Amino acid sequence: MSESVTSAVETLMARDATAGVSSAVVVSVSGEVVVERYGVIPGNALREERIVDASTPLLSWSVAKSVVHAIVGVLVADARVDLDAPIGLSGGARSGITWLNLLEMRSGLAFIEEYEIGQPSDCIEMLFSGNDASGVPDMGEFAAARDVVDQPGRLWNYSSGSTNIVCRAIGDLLAGPAATTPPDVRAAAVTNFVTERLMGPLGIDDWSVRVDASGTLIGSSFMFMSARSWVEFGELYRRKGVTGNGQPLLPDIWRDHARTTIAHDPDGDGPDGFGYGRHWWTWPHRPGLFAAHGFEGQFVVVWPEREITLVHFGVTPRSQAPGLIAALDRVLDVVG
Repeated sequence: MSESVTSAVETLMARDATAGVSSAVVVSVSGEVVVERYGVIPGNALREERIVDASTPLLSWSVAKSVVHAIVGVLVADARVDLDAPIGLSGGARSGITWLNLLEMRSGLAFIEEYEIGQPSDCIEMLFSGNDASGVPDMGEFAAARDVVDQPGRLWNYSSGSTNIVCRAIGDLLAGPAATTPPDVRAAAVTNFVTERLMGPLGIDDWSVRVDASGTLIGSSFMFMSARSWVEFGELYRRKGVTGNGQPLLPDIWRDHARTTIAHDPDGDGPDGFGYGRHWWTWPHRPGLFAAHGFEGQFVVVWPEREITLVHFGVTPRSQAPGLIAALDRVLDVVG
């Protein structure tokens, strides 16, 4: 088996640069890494090319959203969050928006999730506006202030803003309201909680996250870990919320909560589009598989029934994304 998997991974790594660059690929089967390959993070106008190795912190982009799902899961297990309860927004219809509405991307709030510079985009404004391009001061507040366009729980609209509303509520719960609590206190309370209750028990000691000026984690986009640590995060879900040494971290239902498809995106780059669960994506052509997706080809793929966790990080243009999905499918075929 390993020779076929190795060949499929090396073919993926050897793609012509115009088709995309794979910076790290790790395949784990039944909890054991069977193939691990590293390349480079290509340079651009803002950065020099970087060689990647097993210790390189890799930017999550939207893969971080699935970590936010895990953080909420820990709070649910602690009985500190009721998914069906309002998350605490004020102002008319906003007051009825629940934790679950936001995890399902069905808040009813407008949000333009556009990544192309020069196009109208709430996402770019939220993450990168301001004199220092660090984004708006309070990203959760920014997202919560978008127009109400439908009742909560009905219209699916993928939104990085929804995740940052959840992150703001997590900060409020663990430290105190953003309006009255010092930002460093909020940031420390949440990062300490995530370290002690999630990353630490998983043996992940190289994670980091950016925060906005209010001290809210930018859980939509800016987490960093090595490829092996991203594998270990995926393994938590493969093991149904339990660490490798048997410690439960998430509710027993949390894996299926993540991979229950509640919407379908026909424009997704899979052969049948992609489904959406709760801050995780599903692949209709591979029942049971679910994945954390990030901009330009970041993936943490979990397929419990085949005991597979597959991590891919790199830079793949959107126009080439179907080819990357096909290459990942070939890896899954030879493993499973």
